[in-house]
Amino acid sequence: MPSSIESAEKAGRLTGPVPWVAMYHSVGDCSDDPYRVTVTPGRLEKQLRWLRRRGLRGVSVAELLAARARGEGQRLVGLTFDDGYADFLDHALPLLDRWGCGATLFVLPGRLGGDNAWDPLGPRKPLLSADGIRRAAAGGVEIGAHGLTHVDLTKADADTLGAETAESRSLLEDLIQSPVDGFCYPYGTVDRRAVDAVRDAGYGYACAIDPGDLNGVHALPRVHIGENDHAVRLFLKYRLHRLRRRPVEGL
Repeated sequence: MPSSIESAEKAGRLTGPVPWVAMYHSVGDCSDDPYRVTVTPGRLEKQLRWLRRRGLRGVSVAELLAARARGEGQRLVGLTFDDGYADFLDHALPLLDRWGCGATLFVLPGRLGGDNAWDPLGPRKPLLSADGIRRAAAGGVEIGAHGLTHVDLTKADADTLGAETAESRSLLEDLIQSPVDGFCYPYGTVDRRAVDAVRDAGYGYACAIDPGDLNGVHALPRVHIGENDHAVRLFLKYRLHRLRRRPVEGL
């Protein structure tokens, strides 16, 4: 039986402006952060407070899309954390709980307990172990796949593309003993071949950054949120995202 998201997508129903999905990575010390992927716990708390004081609530992407498919959820914001950094448990999860927010954590089952070796400039940051991912899931966080090892899917051969999409989903479902519906494209890069592979692997949705003409449920646009995003910048990003992005078919 098709899900509510799939039914709405096939019907071509639009229920409002494009969903706002925020993209985070690491939460911790950002003194050495060449890729701007880290926010401090203090900054994250201020950003969550900003959402709640404006009548918005951060939720997982699955919850956001399900609400939008029902014609609801206009005050919901998707919160995503890429790569599965170990600091999520100590720094992000307690703040999400404090502010009554949910989130989606995109992890790499091929790098369990490893580090961000794909970032040549460093610094090395530890990734969650299998137990850490289970703890996040037990805490109410949606677990999604970020591929196996953080490979640019637009440059992957057929075998690698299959492993990074289908195999990563299978491994995660075995790990958390629950369905995995979401995927996130490493580096945010996406092309038609990657979208087709993700859809064929059975994912209900996928997150990108700026997918252009591929914009859709399997290539959702997101907004990078960093340490410098104070209240004014957050407001501008929120408004401009909704004004500039095309509505997503079915949502």
